[in-house]
Amino acid sequence: MRILLDTCTFLWIITDDARLSDRARTLFKEKSNEVYLSSVSSWEITLKFGLGKLNLPLEPKRYIPIQRTKHNISSCSLNEEATLYISKLPDIHKDPFDRMLICQANTSDMILLTPDEFIAQYPVRYEW
Repeated sequence: MRILLDTCTFLWIITDDARLSDRARTLFKEKSNEVYLSSVSSWEITLKFGLGKLNLPLEPKRYIPIQRTKHNISSCSLNEEATLYISKLPDIHKDPFDRMLICQANTSDMILLTPDEFIAQYPVRYEW
C-alpha cells in the first residue's frame, strides 16, 4: 500500500503523539507499506514555523529531511497532474494544503492517512 501522510499525521508520527490512532500507527509501521511526505506538507510546515505557529527543535529545512530519514518516509513532489486535478474536487473545504494532498493522493494511487473529517467528505481513499 502506498500511503501519503497528512501534515499533522507526519508531525504526530515523528513525535509519537497520543493523537495518532492505533490504525494509523499500524499502517505506518507495516513494513510492506510505502510511506510518503508530500512537498505540500513540507511547505505547510515551513510556513507555520515561519509564522511562529509551530515549534520545532530545528528549522524545517534541516528537521524535515532528518525526520523523514529517521522514520523511513520518502519525499513526494507535487506534479502538474495533481495541480490540475483540483478542478475535479467539490468545494467542501477551503484549506489549500489539504486540497492539494487530496489531489496528490488521487493522482498517485495513494491512500491519505489523516484524522481530518473534512477530507472524508471528498472522493479520496483515506485511512485513520
